[in-house]
Amino acid sequence: MSKPFRGGCACEAVRYEVTGEPVAMVDCQCRQCQRASGTGHASHMVFAGAEVVVTGEARTFDMIGDGGTLKRKAFCPTCGSPVYMTFPDVPAIFIARAASLDEPARYAPQFVTWTVAAQSWDCIDPTLTSFERMPPSS
Repeated sequence: MSKPFRGGCACEAVRYEVTGEPVAMVDCQCRQCQRASGTGHASHMVFAGAEVVVTGEARTFDMIGDGGTLKRKAFCPTCGSPVYMTFPDVPAIFIARAASLDEPARYAPQFVTWTVAAQSWDCIDPTLTSFERMPPSS
């Protein structure tokens, strides 16, 4: 197993450490991710069943994804940085924002979701597998 993935917000008041390997690394171009990131997409590392330790007090808000999934988004109440996301109905899933990683070079996108909402000016690697919405679950 590789070393843990560590990261946090810009002011370091909220930190996380994930022991385990991501099951997916995805660039999402949905409108929610565009708005949350302030650009054309958000980049996520998805962990399933990993050991996660969060320190500091994140603020959260819930929203329903375009596919109907309840998402709980966590951000720092001091600096406002988005840090991670969980799914209350699937507690084993932890999603870290790639830009929040201490070593962001460890992020390597594998595919792109929600290209139906993509902005023409958001240049994503055209060699990545892409999906108009969410990929089918296998």
